[in-house]
Amino acid sequence: MTVPYFSFEHVSFLYPDDTLAINNISLTIPVGKKIAILGENGSGKSTLFKLFMGLERPSDGKILFQGQPLMYNKKGLKQLRQQVGLVFQEADNQLFASTVKQDILYGPLNLDWSTDKVNSQVEKAIALTELEKLENRPIHFLSGGQKKRVAIAGVYAMEPKVLILDEPTSSLDYYFSTQLTDYLKKLDTDDRTFLYSTHQINLVYEWADYYIVLHKGELLYVGEGDGLFSDDDLLEKAHIEKPWLVSVIEMLKNSHPLWENLEFTQSKEALVTQINKFLK
Repeated sequence: MTVPYFSFEHVSFLYPDDTLAINNISLTIPVGKKIAILGENGSGKSTLFKLFMGLERPSDGKILFQGQPLMYNKKGLKQLRQQVGLVFQEADNQLFASTVKQDILYGPLNLDWSTDKVNSQVEKAIALTELEKLENRPIHFLSGGQKKRVAIAGVYAMEPKVLILDEPTSSLDYYFSTQLTDYLKKLDTDDRTFLYSTHQINLVYEWADYYIVLHKGELLYVGEGDGLFSDDDLLEKAHIEKPWLVSVIEMLKNSHPLWENLEFTQSKEALVTQINKFLK
């Protein structure tokens, strides 16, 4: 049996102002999943990510990483962050070097890799995020979207086992928002897990294969998309939009006997293929 990356055992987190951001959550993060974290603002998503990274410690409960209790000393946190990468919602909270390339280099240089591997990873990260023409530009001259791409490249360059993205498409234009899922597909391996927080459900629906829903710091749902998007009451409670593909297929299935055997799919191309088969 594969040991999950993270296990939360009755974890709660209380901020100094007595805000209960996470309330008694028990949860496992499996290996090799593309997980969307959903919930309205204030549901606890960003706090959950801070707990994953060891940036905050639980007020109650216990967090395990690969079956071992999370250690909050310098050595333990360094080992954790060599395997778990976080792309912050605000790129300015993550970038600090003088130039684009220097910032992307920082993480790999602290991983005891050979010079060749460091350079190879940095070049791949720069190419993946289309930063070749910007690699020598000072960080403070970049737009918000460019900074976000640098932050993504810096985390990617470290080859994390768990890649956490907190609202990664904020500050990105339409092109790079849609390109992001292509970046993630290139990073996808059998043993890498993604945690992706977003309000753009139509963007993430074509990519995710697992969902976690938070509401006011509590866990509402954990599982695959079929169970989530067929539960209208849960979606309403959590203020989650139903993906347009799901809505269209539901309407077709209910509109005419011809379409009643349509299967739910994650891409418009797959839906068109199904429709063409039914029309033949």
